[in-house]
Amino acid sequence: MLNIFLGEMKDAIYHPPTYFDNVYEDEWITDPLSIEMIRDIDKSDVIGVHLIESPVLGPISPKDLSGGVKILMLMAFADQEKVFNASACGDNCAKWILKIGQEKDLTINLNHIMNFGEDSFEAKILNTGEVVHDMLDFIKIAGQYV
Repeated sequence: MLNIFLGEMKDAIYHPPTYFDNVYEDEWITDPLSIEMIRDIDKSDVIGVHLIESPVLGPISPKDLSGGVKILMLMAFADQEKVFNASACGDNCAKWILKIGQEKDLTINLNHIMNFGEDSFEAKILNTGEVVHDMLDFIKIAGQYV
């Protein structure tokens, strides 16, 4: 289930892209989920663990991926005890956050109202303990904290 803490969170990792650069593992890059996320978010193709082909930058390393993709991979593969600030993610990452949250318990920190789309979803707002099921519910609660 996706758990969201709204507003300032003491133990959240506030610059996940830098954290990613220091902890990612090669197998994360070639995992099918990562390949899909990299193609969708960065419009790039994974060639191998150390090479990604970007239509804008040419051949790049995993450290040159966008912050959004790095945060998504941390959410998917890093220690479940870590909480990452998802505010550095654009709304184009929202569907992936929901997907990861459906596959495992995931807690994120948000300092803005992320657009999770028009489809129904389930997320627990840790500040209130309420479970939201759509954007309208989320906006009602998030507006109080961010």
